[in-house]
Amino acid sequence: MHHGGGREIKFRLQLRVEIAVMKSLWRLGFYKYNHLNNNNKKMSIQKCFPSGAQRRYSYCVAPMIMAEPTRGLMDEPVKLEIRHLRPNQQVTLQSRLLSEDADWWEAYGHYVSNSEGIVQVARDKSCGGTYTGQEPMGLIWSMKLAPGSRPGMRLRKKDVTVPYLITVSMYDGWISGNFNKEAVLASVVLERSYMAPGITRLELKEGPVFGTIFFPPGPGPFPAVLDMWGGGGGLVEYRAALLASRGFAALALAYLGHKNIPQSLQTFDPELSYFKEAFKTLNNHAKVSKGSVAILGLSLGFTLALLMATEVPNIHPKCLVCISGSHYNILQKGGTKGFPDLHKDQRKIKFTEDGSMIWRNIPLPFPDDPKQMIQVDKIRCPLMLIFGDDDQNWPAPESAVEIWKMLKAAGKEHLLTTLSYPQTGHLIEPPYSPHFRESKFRVPSADKPVTILWGGQAKPHSDAQEDSWKKILVFLEEHLVFQHPAAVVQSNL
Repeated sequence: MHHGGGREIKFRLQLRVEIAVMKSLWRLGFYKYNHLNNNNKKMSIQKCFPSGAQRRYSYCVAPMIMAEPTRGLMDEPVKLEIRHLRPNQQVTLQSRLLSEDADWWEAYGHYVSNSEGIVQVARDKSCGGTYTGQEPMGLIWSMKLAPGSRPGMRLRKKDVTVPYLITVSMYDGWISGNFNKEAVLASVVLERSYMAPGITRLELKEGPVFGTIFFPPGPGPFPAVLDMWGGGGGLVEYRAALLASRGFAALALAYLGHKNIPQSLQTFDPELSYFKEAFKTLNNHAKVSKGSVAILGLSLGFTLALLMATEVPNIHPKCLVCISGSHYNILQKGGTKGFPDLHKDQRKIKFTEDGSMIWRNIPLPFPDDPKQMIQVDKIRCPLMLIFGDDDQNWPAPESAVEIWKMLKAAGKEHLLTTLSYPQTGHLIEPPYSPHFRESKFRVPSADKPVTILWGGQAKPHSDAQEDSWKKILVFLEEHLVFQHPAAVVQSNL
């Protein structure tokens, strides 16, 4: 017994030494992988000594998700690769995030590993899920409210200083629900930011003007963008933050439905005094290159941008980017009429089967009275129009045609760049933002939020957002940044 016990102790000591040697040689690169069989979970390590002697150890390798980059801007693609699967293994990839409104959002895709047990999301096709086909960013743009969530919500970043945290998890087999009851084989957390490192965010309160201004790193001066959203009101910062991350000073302007804007200022006087002051404030800022300011507006912001460029004296934007709006002057009489009147316009409002409102017919047909339309032939700067052919909220496609006619008649069609996207709705946002075909919306003439049909289909709408953002940046660079090449920022998180 004593002799046998000695052998056992000697064996254990030898095993410990060999394990230590194996770890050291592993770090020094003296090991190489060899498949034992077609089941990729079982593998061997072949240890090569100078004498040529070999020892083999079997072990199991867990699947893993590799992401590049794990930290990035919202408009930057992510490469996802899953390794150490069985050949031809069916797996489900799911993305999930918790919004600042405490709603869960998720997306998922079904994949099959190749003969080496690898899935590359940028290369391989999803066979099912919230998206199909070869979609490198499908796990982001196809996100929807998780089952059981409040209906009619939108995913919008409120605090741009904090990134979205998106968990990507992998499951065995193709599953389409009850993910919390399935075993997670691997996961990775992605950080998606609107603000790049070094971006400065400042609250702006100068005279009546209130908003948030963002600056790229450096002393400046920078070309700038006045950023205006639509009739939803509030202070929406994420697009301005992303513009700053791409090299522009950007002012996210609050002008409606915000606690810091007095009710007396939440009116659209004929002189648009508040917006004139906002433009001058940005243009005169010490870190802004004076005379190199663009205006970007969506929906009601589209109308305001056109009015500022055509009707407000001493406003000279370098260029305009107008998204999903119209030259129909809904603000023609001033006051607070930034929205349709749900009672007066009732006969032109249509409803879907589930009760969502369609507003696109309210201004149609466009009136013959030129006083009710913005005189876009007064524009003196380059204009980019962006719209979706399936905009169910406002007649942006029809308006684009009329604007082109007016500019052509004035001999100014060379100033116009038009981007038209099929099966795309009203809410054209920065890349990879989830698509919202309908959502809740508050209007002054209703005592509670209504549900608005925005239009579009998820896949073509996502394509439109990605393509239009790239072209917006090129357009702004062409008319602003080329004069200030030092302002271009490469944002690596």
